[in-house]
Amino acid sequence: MASCPVLQRERVFQSGTHAYRIPALLYLPRQKTLLAFAEKRLSKKDEHAELIVLRRGSYDASTHRVQWHGQEVVAQAQLEGHRSMNPSPLYDEKTGTLFLFFIAIPQQVSEHHQLHTRVNVTRLCQVTSPDHGRSWSPARDLTASAIGPAHKEWATFAVGPGHCLQLHNEARSLVVPAYAYRLLHAHQRPSPFAFCLLSHDHGLTWARGNFVAQDTLECQVAEVGGAHQRVVYLNARSPLRARIQAESANDGLDFKGARSVRKLVEPPHGCHGSVVSFPGPGAGPDSPHRWLLYTHPTDPQQRSNLGAYLNTRPPAPDAWSQPALLAVGSCAYSDLQSLGVGPDGSPQFGCLYESDNYEEIVFLLFTLKQAFQADRSPR
Repeated sequence: MASCPVLQRERVFQSGTHAYRIPALLYLPRQKTLLAFAEKRLSKKDEHAELIVLRRGSYDASTHRVQWHGQEVVAQAQLEGHRSMNPSPLYDEKTGTLFLFFIAIPQQVSEHHQLHTRVNVTRLCQVTSPDHGRSWSPARDLTASAIGPAHKEWATFAVGPGHCLQLHNEARSLVVPAYAYRLLHAHQRPSPFAFCLLSHDHGLTWARGNFVAQDTLECQVAEVGGAHQRVVYLNARSPLRARIQAESANDGLDFKGARSVRKLVEPPHGCHGSVVSFPGPGAGPDSPHRWLLYTHPTDPQQRSNLGAYLNTRPPAPDAWSQPALLAVGSCAYSDLQSLGVGPDGSPQFGCLYESDNYEEIVFLLFTLKQAFQADRSPR
């Protein structure tokens, strides 16, 4: 079984004295710059996460390759005595502000401990950059203002991980996908529910949207449709052996139509996946005719064989294609970005994904035609 041809395949983070997990990718089109984030850990264990690191990539449109520069530590993205996890970047195209959201957890306190004790010690934080990630503000703790009293009603929570979304509504709203383990019953295990954090004033204030459905965890969102039929599409990890999707007609506040998508399989316990929307063939960047691309392990039994799935009729759950194989072997979390048009005239994408049993994080650059060749195009 061979993976599809790609324009570039390059290791961006390699485990050695430290481990790297939880990739997040952001593309700044005007700067032709990619920002690759990850957690730097003492070991692969979640409890051994430390800091968030960054590598900057320069995209060359003439060669259709990305030159990656040296690793940087986002030193401001931490609270004293806490480890930083789940990098979730977002660029506000209107103000030029780059946001990096993350969660901060007291050192060595595990997710299992919070679920067992039912005591939520996780904090929601952000840093911002006015210069595309070259300098960062001090960390801002958003927990009280964005979550409020609900914090005590959850065992724990997280944002992302991976890229967030700016909508094309009048307010150019910001949408940060998240999930929380809710304390619904006194003697039952806390239950996970996805939701979104919303800002209609470019990040000055944040509001919490309503929950999607039970058994939804790490999620990502994408915008499909046009000005009169715009929908925020949400795709969430689930322990139910298939992804769960839902749609919002009010900019991520409420999600309806939550359903299991059997074409998008999950391994046992699930795995993070990534989704982006992009203009369909012949459509302009603001056209309502947008397609979805989704990346995730394709093996229903284990985290292996990274695939790309195409939906040309979003948000229809039955319109997902069979997967195109991007990488063979062990793979896990991934994050996608749309990079305009590739050398073959079809849409181009960057994907950052965990590989080789979490030993490395790899960057892929590929086009839609490379992934979905004419002889196996989705019907």
